[in-house]
This record gives sequence, structure tokens and C-alpha cells, in this order.
Amino acid sequence: MREEIRLAFLSVLATAAPEVWSVVGTMDGVNAELGPWFRMTTPVGASSLHLDDAPTGLRLFSSWLLLRGIPVDRHALALEEVFPGAGFREHSTSWLEASWIHERRVRAVSEGTCTVEDHLAFVPRVAILRPLVRRIVAATFHHRHRQLRRRFGTATRWTSLRAGR
Repeated sequence: MREEIRLAFLSVLATAAPEVWSVVGTMDGVNAELGPWFRMTTPVGASSLHLDDAPTGLRLFSSWLLLRGIPVDRHALALEEVFPGAGFREHSTSWLEASWIHERRVRAVSEGTCTVEDHLAFVPRVAILRPLVRRIVAATFHHRHRQLRRRFGTATRWTSLRAGR
């Protein structure tokens, strides 16, 4: 069995949790975090779908991951669980990952402050590409958290958690 890669990221934002969740719980929000380099395609109408309203336990849709408009991966998005107003647990597959588990939690710290925490566990399909895929995923999530801090402000210094290899 191929070895799973685990990564975690945490940002403390100067915005209330409900406001942050209203954005990060949508594909439009995901694309705002990924931009300007990456973007995920969505079927008509799905870009404004909020995860609180999304069904769980089935593939929602397939999405192209585009790097400057060039397809680099095909992602089959499936939600295992939605934590209304607070996060999700995704268990998907893609051309690059045999398994992709992404759990995101938005938690209130105080009235105008919250944390966004991402935990990833994934298995690259091609073992020899494992170090490269790990670096790309880590850089992408560092970028996503920078985008979150730009958009919502930083309440305290950003922290990156690293679990596993």
C-alpha cells in the first residue's frame, strides 16, 4: 500500500466565523483562494452552491484543476460530511491522487476572530512523484492561507502545522 501524506495548516483571521464560512464554503471562495494561478471548474450553478446545502456521500461533480487555464488534474469532488456553519470533510479522488481527504474547520475564537484549519491526507497515484506532489500541495495550501489572511485580515501570526511526512 502506498504511504499517505499528511499536512495541516492554520490561520487566525480578524473576521467573524460566520462571515468567513459564508465565503470559504463555496466554490467561488475556493477559487478566490487558489487564484490567480489555479482555478477549479464547476458545472453551471455549482459555483455559488454553499456546502451547507450540498449532499454528502456521493460525487458532487468532476472539476478540472487549471494552472493558468491549462488542465493539470481532474478532481472528482465528494463530501463525506458537512459541519453546518463550520466546515466539511471531503474524500475525493483525482488523476494525481488515489485518495484525497480534506477536512476544513472554521472556528470562532472571539466575536470578531476565527481560525481556519485544513487537514489533508492524500496518496499520490504515482509513487515516484510523491515528493513533488507533496511540495505542490503544501505550496498551494500555503498560498490559500495567504489569500485568506489578505481577504479577512490576520488576528495573530500565521502558523503552519506539519503532521506526518
